[in-house]
Amino acid sequence: MSDFRRSQNEAHPNKTNTILTGIILLQILFISMQIWLLFGALNNALEENFFFALTTFIGSAIMAIFAIWILRYLPEPLKKGPTKKPIVSPSRDP
Repeated sequence: MSDFRRSQNEAHPNKTNTILTGIILLQILFISMQIWLLFGALNNALEENFFFALTTFIGSAIMAIFAIWILRYLPEPLKKGPTKKPIVSPSRDP
């Protein structure tokens, strides 16, 4: 069995780009929801509605944990293969 990271590194670059695009879109979604939740928490904290402010803050913290957790699925940068240099062996023949 192969693990996820090795399979991901051996994948075709188009598949890697698809994974990267999906992760970027999820990050945008998570950060947008966090901004919305924190905005609600601040508004309700100013209105002294502490329970709602606390629950939205906890929700935002959970979204931050998910956003950080999903970063582990980022593909490694594509590396160019080693250039094959001709091997020169010392020859004793002139």
